Amino acid sequence: MTILVTGATGLVGERLVPRLVEAGEDCRILVRPGKTAPAGVQAVEGDLFDPASLTDAVTGVSAIVHLAAVFRTQDTELIWKSNLEGTRSLIAAVKTNAPDARFVMASTSNVYNKNSPQPGRETDAVDPAEAYPASKIAAEKVLRESGLNWAVVRFPFVYGDGDGHLEMLPKHLDAFGFHPANRISTIHHRDIATAMKLAMAGTFDGHIVNVSDEAPTTIYELVKLVGHTMTPSSEAMVNPWHLHVDGSIARSLGFQPSVRTVYQAVQQGIL
Repeated sequence: MTILVTGATGLVGERLVPRLVEAGEDCRILVRPGKTAPAGVQAVEGDLFDPASLTDAVTGVSAIVHLAAVFRTQDTELIWKSNLEGTRSLIAAVKTNAPDARFVMASTSNVYNKNSPQPGRETDAVDPAEAYPASKIAAEKVLRESGLNWAVVRFPFVYGDGDGHLEMLPKHLDAFGFHPANRISTIHHRDIATAMKLAMAGTFDGHIVNVSDEAPTTIYELVKLVGHTMTPSSEAMVNPWHLHVDGSIARSLGFQPSVRTVYQAVQQGIL
């Protein structure tokens, strides 16, 4: 199977691609001019804002893993252009040059309403105000209506393999207004690969799925794990289900995380 991965140099992509190569997949990554690929991976130049430039990247592929996204910026125009228009361009190129390929799109648990009365479910009506999740919802819709063979995999908080993501959490406590007892869903990079392998095999075809490990963990505990402290509180929580997802659909389709909890990752030295 020949797989095209976009966003291969990002937080998720640079850890996913080596696992796909190790599993024996023929990996192709989309890069900007002048960039190179790691050993065992083919680099193909292209621009998500220019569908015509994507012909070589998508021709002959069996599956597309679309990870490319912009979110760590205040430039909302760039977020919308990258996440919606970039996805639309890639879909157009696939429809023209690889119409039988399976298109797997990464999305986010940030799409769920903060005031949800239960863990975020794939069937929930969502209307996020922030540009990043709103642009992902719009891109999901374009993919679902494309006529391609599709799957959408929504990630919760991703961590592990020394990516530094957990270490960044204490810096954002005030900005996000977390209560120390807020439990958020998490997934290790190892199980991003688990989920994507299932998606590329067709297990998630025609589905939006939440993937997560088995133990949503409190912000208080996560901060402590990376050597910081958080002021404890017994005050009532506002939005207690924010960033907590229901992963039952993925599990019913066969997804089983190999890193079941953050504490397992600590014990195995893969944080």
